[in-house]
Amino acid sequence: MSVARVTEISCSSKKSFDDAIKVGIKRANKTLQDVTGAWVEGQKIVVTGGRITEYRVLLKVTFVLKA
Repeated sequence: MSVARVTEISCSSKKSFDDAIKVGIKRANKTLQDVTGAWVEGQKIVVTGGRITEYRVLLKVTFVLKA
């Protein structure tokens, strides 16, 4: 039987929401072992001078704890 944990991370990109998600998962895999999934809890944009300058996502990342 395995036990999983969920952690929340915030990540951003100047390109897109999709890129922000990829950046977040890549970073999570550097610190967490056995990442098994994630879901987007929220999305947000930063607007400067009437233009989108940053895409931000709040991710809930699931990983399995070692015995």
